[in-house]
Amino acid sequence: MKRKLVAAIGVAGMMVSIAACGSDDDKGSDTKAGGSKNLTVWVMDGSAPDAWIKGVNKEFEAAHKGVKVKVEIQQWNGIQEKVTTALSEDTPPDVLELGNTQTAGYAVTGGLADLTGDKAALGYDGWNKGMLASTELDGKLYSAPWYAASRVVVYDKAIFKKAKVTPPTTRDEWIAGLKKIQASDKKVQPIYLPGQSWYVYSGFVWDEGSDLAVKDGDQWKGNLASPEATAAINFYKELQSFSTGPKDKDEATPQQSTDVVPKGDVASWIGLGWEAGGAIDAIKKAGKTADFGYFPIPGKTADKPGSVFFGGSNLAVAERSPNKDLAKEWLALAAGKDQMAKYAEATGGALLPNNDASQFAPPAASFAEAMAKSAPVGKITPVTPGWANVETAPNPIKDFMTKVLNGEDPKKAGEAADKVINERLNQQ
Repeated sequence: MKRKLVAAIGVAGMMVSIAACGSDDDKGSDTKAGGSKNLTVWVMDGSAPDAWIKGVNKEFEAAHKGVKVKVEIQQWNGIQEKVTTALSEDTPPDVLELGNTQTAGYAVTGGLADLTGDKAALGYDGWNKGMLASTELDGKLYSAPWYAASRVVVYDKAIFKKAKVTPPTTRDEWIAGLKKIQASDKKVQPIYLPGQSWYVYSGFVWDEGSDLAVKDGDQWKGNLASPEATAAINFYKELQSFSTGPKDKDEATPQQSTDVVPKGDVASWIGLGWEAGGAIDAIKKAGKTADFGYFPIPGKTADKPGSVFFGGSNLAVAERSPNKDLAKEWLALAAGKDQMAKYAEATGGALLPNNDASQFAPPAASFAEAMAKSAPVGKITPVTPGWANVETAPNPIKDFMTKVLNGEDPKKAGEAADKVINERLNQQ
C-alpha cells in the first residue's frame, strides 16, 4: 500500500530525512577485486530513518569485511511494475521492501527467496502475529515483517468536553457517546464516516471472528454474505448514521483530513497518522488551533480494542540475488529485535515494529500511543495472490457497503459482491 509515512512520523514529533547509504559510484550487487562485494537494498521513500539505516549498515559492514551496503530509495508510484521487472532480471536488488498486501503476489511468481529454513535466525517466533500473516504463502516464509501502521479514532477535545463525553472503551460506550454529542449540538457530526471506508469495515468483520474471504479447498471465495459480515456491516451502518458523509465515497473522496475535518464541525473520525498530521496542518493554515485526542477503535468488550487493518511493509530477499546468504544475514539484523527497537524509537512510535517487545513507549495521549494499544489485534486482508484483483476498481466491497447503507438487504448485497470477489480471487 502507498502510505505517507513521513507525515505519520511528523505526528509523533519526528522529522525523518531519507538518504541513500554507500557510494553512488557502486553499481549493482557484484563481486569486486579483492573479494569485496556490494549488497543492494531497496527501501521506499519515507520508510527508513537515515540514522537508523546507517547504523544497521555500519554494524553489518563491521561484521562482514569487504562488504558494502548500498541503499537505493524507491518511490511508491509505479513500484509494483518496477519490482516485477527487477525480480525477473539476473541482477535484482538483494533485499527489497514490499507492501504487505503485495508480498503474496511476488512470492507466487517465484521471485522471492524461500526463507522457511531461516525462521530461527530471523526471529520468527517474536514477530507480531498480525504482521506475520502477510509474510507467508502456502506454508512457506517469503519475507520478514518490518513495520505497520493502523487507524485510530481522532476526536475534537472541545466538542467531547462540551457534550461531557470521555473516550470509550467498548462499542456500547462509543454509540452512547455519539448519541450524547448529537443531542448536545445538532450542527456537529458526532463522527465523520463515509460509506466506503472498507478498511474500517474489515476490522468489524474480524471482530466477528471471520474474514472478507475464506479458503474453500483449493479455491478462495468471498464471505460478505456470511452472518459475521452481516453483523459487521450492520454495526458500520449504525456508526455511519451519525455522519453526513457520502454513502458512495471513501475517506479520500473528499479527503477527510484536509477537506472535511478542518471545517470544525466534526467531533470525531477514524484515520491514520499522516491524516491526523494533515488535519492539524490544514487547521493551522486556516488560523485556528487543533486540539485532538486519540483512542483505539473500541472493541465489543473493554478487555481489548477493536481489530484494525495493518498497512505496512515487509523485507524480502530476491530469489536471483547473487549474494543470497549475505542478504539473509542483513535481513536478520535489520528485522531483528534489537534493531527494531531502535527503529521504533527513531520513528517516535509513529510506526509499529515487527516485534511487540521492540515497541517504543510513545508519549502519553498521543496518536502513537493509541495505535500501539491496537497492535496486538492488527490484521491484514486475506493472504492470496489474487487479493490485489479484488481491490481493483470498482471494488466490490465498497459497492456492497453502499448498497447496504442505502437500504438493500445485507445478505443479498453480500451474495452479489461475493460473486465478483470469487471471480477476481481465482482468475488466472
